[in-house]
Amino acid sequence: MSASAANGEDVHVKIVHPEGAKTRTLLRLASVESPEHEREKSIVIADPNNYDQIKAIADFIVNALQLSDTPTIGIICGTGLGSLAYEITEARGIKYSEIPGFPVSTVSGHKGKLIFGKLENKNVFCLQGRIHAYEGYSPAECSVPIRVMKLLGVEALIMTSAVGGTNENYKQGDVMLVKDHIFYPGFGLRSPLRGRNDPRFGPRFPSMNNAYDKDLRELAHLVAKQKGWSLREGVYAMVGGPQFETPAECRLLRAAGADAVGMSVCHETIVARHCGIKVLCMTLVTNIAIVDGDIIPKVDSFHEEVLEEGRKATECVSSLVKGIINALH
Repeated sequence: MSASAANGEDVHVKIVHPEGAKTRTLLRLASVESPEHEREKSIVIADPNNYDQIKAIADFIVNALQLSDTPTIGIICGTGLGSLAYEITEARGIKYSEIPGFPVSTVSGHKGKLIFGKLENKNVFCLQGRIHAYEGYSPAECSVPIRVMKLLGVEALIMTSAVGGTNENYKQGDVMLVKDHIFYPGFGLRSPLRGRNDPRFGPRFPSMNNAYDKDLRELAHLVAKQKGWSLREGVYAMVGGPQFETPAECRLLRAAGADAVGMSVCHETIVARHCGIKVLCMTLVTNIAIVDGDIIPKVDSFHEEVLEEGRKATECVSSLVKGIINALH
């Protein structure tokens, strides 16, 4: 793997499992300020299925941030939408890389910071940037933060995500609530629940009916209506990435009933529902899927387009999330 950092240099992050059985190297883009001695780092990722290891992470966070209040609401900020975290008051934060056993984010547009504080006078636990499977992690490893949230007391999870619109009626800038999903990696034994099951997390065979909580979706529609906005509601399809979809793949997704496509969300939702956390996911349509193979995109980098649309929609999405949190009891 190779990529150029802002200063033309690379940072390698070695991911080592506790038992030392598997070692992988991820590439993290370095910032201009990255000191020479930090160019290569080794981190140990907790076993996602090991309750004691996940609890150790939760206990570390409680001690590091000196938490005395229980965060009942979790927030995950998607690509380009991380500025929502700056709305949090009485904020205390820590970088993912400073938490033993915690996976680190390696993608531009994801700060890789955990923040605890208050939003609309409610205790929240916010992930400013998410972890993706295409970075080299398994779906279960990507979902370690969800199980940590559960052990910290989170009962409801609000996620934001940037997506490509596959529904021909969608347009750039639309906000879609996820009603259901198609988890394509799960078709190939890539479920985040694969492996031994600890009943302290949840049941062996959890139901995914109402995975995206109906009551929370109705509340989101109500808050949006009060603000004079209209939200779409549809099916999210998750693909592996990091490459964007081909026109043929977009046609396939549309035929399968997907309204939007992205590279995250589903495995997080599965783990959240497995451990009893209610889920609301709001997606921002940052680009419209190209289904004609003869059309040449106007931009060289779809990711930059995603980031730009995220910046444009930040105020709207932040206002909506705050309105929903304010209405939660």
